[in-house]
Amino acid sequence: MTSKNLGRVTLAALPFLLALLIDLTLYAVVKDRLPDRLAVHFDVGGSANGYMSFSSYLLYTLPTLLVLGALWAFIAVRGRLYGRADRWFIGGGFAASAFLGYLLIAVLFVNVDVPDGGSADGFPLWHIAVALAAAALAGALGALLSRLTPLPEDPRGPAPATRERIVLADGEVAAWGRGIGAWWAPVAVLVLLAAGVTVGREQSWFIGVPLILFALVTGTFCRPHVSVDRRGLTVSGLLPRPRVRVPLERMEVADSRPVNALAEYGGWGYRIRPERSGVITRSGEAIVVSLTSGREFAVTVADSATGAALLNTLLDRQRAGR
Repeated sequence: MTSKNLGRVTLAALPFLLALLIDLTLYAVVKDRLPDRLAVHFDVGGSANGYMSFSSYLLYTLPTLLVLGALWAFIAVRGRLYGRADRWFIGGGFAASAFLGYLLIAVLFVNVDVPDGGSADGFPLWHIAVALAAAALAGALGALLSRLTPLPEDPRGPAPATRERIVLADGEVAAWGRGIGAWWAPVAVLVLLAAGVTVGREQSWFIGVPLILFALVTGTFCRPHVSVDRRGLTVSGLLPRPRVRVPLERMEVADSRPVNALAEYGGWGYRIRPERSGVITRSGEAIVVSLTSGREFAVTVADSATGAALLNTLLDRQRAGR
């Protein structure tokens, strides 16, 4: 690990470690005044409706900060964030740790001096407002502190001097298309459908029906298709809608390069990240379009070099007025 990465990892994990240290310190101060059973879950009115033992609280709640800290540190090194995205990421870590850390402290203090077998008086909703304020202040502090570390270099490196084109005769029309189905997409749809039906029958159709509808909408993208033609780049599903289309007018240039689904886009599906978005079904080769807005749009697809080359040819034609 380089010294630059070490500084970024330290800054990314620091707020979570500090929140954990503060929570554990306050827990040690008030533990003798806590009941054997802690109220840890509250309804919208602030009344307690869920409880947890001492050991469970320490085992399942506080280590959440460690897990989040480790995740933030991992993304700081492997997430390929640069420019403003890195600043927002560090600030977001400070905000998340402050919000969660404060709520953990608040939960402890509403249980102070509650008799064994009794119930906490409630969880005042003003704690949420204070937690949000703490998150905003901590996020701003994190963004300022991130300026102490050098900005990570753009992992994509400099743009290639020349890009491939497909030679077309005057008046010749061309289009290109490929399927980008992923094996996990039908499985995810079936799981959502099963969950919706189960929740509807066992709990409430008020919750189950939205899950079923979401599964049906997701199902239309089980076997997505990407196409390139004179209209631009289009990603569509089994139905005409919904679809994603990037017209030529919004494009600067197209490239073919490998992308990392988790490190660059934070997962799979339709992803929106600072300075980039895309339809990401796997790690691997992708058409990556630089937009006039300064952002990027990517779609992972086989034979991406051909699709990108055709896009560049169509862009040249459009700029030449042909």
